[in-house]
Amino acid sequence: MSATVPHIGLLGGSFDPIHTAHVALALTALEHLQADSVQLIPAAAPWQRQPLAATAEQRAEMAALAVAGHPGLAVNRIEIERGGPSYTVDTLRELTREAREQGRPVRYVWILGADQLANFCTWNDWQEIVALADLAVAARPGAQPEPSAPLTETMRACGSLLHRLPMPEMAVSSSAIRQRLARGESIEGLVPAAVSQYITQHRLYQV
Repeated sequence: MSATVPHIGLLGGSFDPIHTAHVALALTALEHLQADSVQLIPAAAPWQRQPLAATAEQRAEMAALAVAGHPGLAVNRIEIERGGPSYTVDTLRELTREAREQGRPVRYVWILGADQLANFCTWNDWQEIVALADLAVAARPGAQPEPSAPLTETMRACGSLLHRLPMPEMAVSSSAIRQRLARGESIEGLVPAAVSQYITQHRLYQV
């Protein structure tokens, strides 16, 4: 990465709840991209998802607990503060505009899993997303990080890069964690300890 233009990794998601694979992905991106920081962005209302179980504030608080003690990781509340359906392109437009107004050049890298890469061309204004940011992708169970032909062609035209993150596949998902909690089963090792304590304290994801 260039030493003159700061690179900031952006990891969006519902984080319902945030888990160890999310944190591992953020740390892998921070190191592999040599990014100045990686910001986790909890969605207010993901447009391709069912209604979430925890509130936006609870998910943001859990994300903050998960990144505490990890230098270079932070939580960005931009989508929660904006409210409404969360579109990646709106977030990148806003961040890019703010950086321009402040006179600070920044190159953003949007971090995602291979499963998200597979349906990336269904995202709202996806062509503009790759014009505003590079992409960094990690493998997910059953999904290898291979971009589609339209995405490859658009990225080439925009001069955007696709970074492949060397992260071991971790079969951890928020849905599986919620199911375990609903059955009264342990989630030890699946979420950071502080997040587990928060879930217990607030009685989240119980039937």
